[in-house]
Amino acid sequence: QLQLVESGGGLVQPGGSLRLSCAASGFTLDYYTIGWFRQAPGKEREGVSCISSRGGTTNYADSVKGRFTISRDNAKNTVYLQMNSLKPEDTAVYYCAADPYGDRCLLGYIDGMDYWGKGTLVTVSS
Repeated sequence: QLQLVESGGGLVQPGGSLRLSCAASGFTLDYYTIGWFRQAPGKEREGVSCISSRGGTTNYADSVKGRFTISRDNAKNTVYLQMNSLKPEDTAVYYCAADPYGDRCLLGYIDGMDYWGKGTLVTVSS
């Protein structure tokens, strides 16, 4: 079964850090661009970051630039999202998704994603 599985979410205080992981099973991520998205209660899903298949291109939403870092380890078939200086407005369910066109990195391009994980909840609260 082809699937993506997110992990690493949880409750953290403002200013804290979390690292999310997106692991693939049933297929290799080598040729895929991976995007991270999030959806807060009552809001639309939005793109947070993306990384091209070889890691040469990354993009970030303005709201997370300088605080979040996306990376990938193709040998481990995993993509990471390091989140620092977290704010309450970062609270959301975070999803990863795979775009088969590995040379592009289109932030928030929901329609281009072939596979989606089920999400991991990040709550930033004191």
